[in-house]
Amino acid sequence: MDLRYTDEELAFREEVRAFFRDTLPADIHEKMIDAEHVGKDDFVRWTRILNEKGWAVPHWPVEHGGTGWGPMKQYIYLEELQNSPAPQPLAFGVNMVGPVIYTFGNDDQKARFLPRIANLDDWWCQGFSEPGSGSDLASLKTRAVREGDHYIVNGQKTWTTLAQYADWIFCLVRTDPAAKKQQGISFLLIDMTSPGVEVRPIVTIDGGREINEVFLTDVKVPVENLVGEENKGWDYAKFLLGNERTNIARIGVSKQRVARIRELAGKEMSSGRPLIEDERFREKLASIEIDLKALEMTQLRVVAADAKRGSTGRPDPASSILKIKGSEIQQATTHLLMEVMGPYAAPYLPEGDDRWNEPSNVPDYAHFAAPSYFNNRKVSIYGGSNEIQKNIIAKAVLGL
Repeated sequence: MDLRYTDEELAFREEVRAFFRDTLPADIHEKMIDAEHVGKDDFVRWTRILNEKGWAVPHWPVEHGGTGWGPMKQYIYLEELQNSPAPQPLAFGVNMVGPVIYTFGNDDQKARFLPRIANLDDWWCQGFSEPGSGSDLASLKTRAVREGDHYIVNGQKTWTTLAQYADWIFCLVRTDPAAKKQQGISFLLIDMTSPGVEVRPIVTIDGGREINEVFLTDVKVPVENLVGEENKGWDYAKFLLGNERTNIARIGVSKQRVARIRELAGKEMSSGRPLIEDERFREKLASIEIDLKALEMTQLRVVAADAKRGSTGRPDPASSILKIKGSEIQQATTHLLMEVMGPYAAPYLPEGDDRWNEPSNVPDYAHFAAPSYFNNRKVSIYGGSNEIQKNIIAKAVLGL
């Protein structure tokens, strides 16, 4: 298989790279470089710049705002976006509920929601996991009982990322408790301003508040917000999760982080010389770079196979391989960045703390190394844990 880029693809890469370089706001770019928190306003501002260009939802069908790019151009675009680095458009809308709506939704739902997703007029969050239903998602207990032209929804969702900002949540709910687990689930779109919706934050190990619990108590949801058919939600969820895993390798993110590690290791000193000159450190960095190159080649093979096969609406089971190795590399890079920072990685929080009586000598770029390290422990869990992905590979790829 020839994995070299064509002249047209190389020219496209330069076009994309130049656009990001010239239009990404400097303040957002600096936050991304240092792994600093990127707020809702930053996401909205950047997404609308992309949408004005016509690049907010490049993988969508052209009739819904997509670009018509083939799999290779989509791959190049995503890699350059991550490597810039720039924020990716909100995945819950662009990569998850949006494709479900344009694939399985009715015309009214497409006209109502898709343009607002592309422009981030609506912020979406995902209501799948529950306290007792994580890896065994089909065991979810949130109930939706139909009463006339509404469903009455009761239950609890957890690990709901960025629900504090959300206007809408897409939920898996049980509409037929007598059916087998996977056969009694429906896919509902719920307005977060509805009476009975309560969001409670969960403080994560890095001190952040990006995930939440969502409680649903007698929430009235119009029947028109049901996507597809009642009790077919499990099929739509599998479609959504397959799309999520395909993009979860985040090769561009890891490339950018490796470049940042190399840059900072040239500044930080160890035994009187730059850390980048330390042989053991260089071995660790080289090991990550080799794994990353192998992952990139695997991703390109999947992209090439997808282009040859054409769109089937079904994810490639090999996406599970990308998810496993991609998450492992992301964690390895944050671990190595902590090693670069050494004692500087310890958080410096003088505000409101009277124990500090002198200014910090910690460089600004070190402040977010530890939070980033801790936050990235989650990447081997979300989108389907790596253990679940190994089961998928065993069944769907190896035929065991």
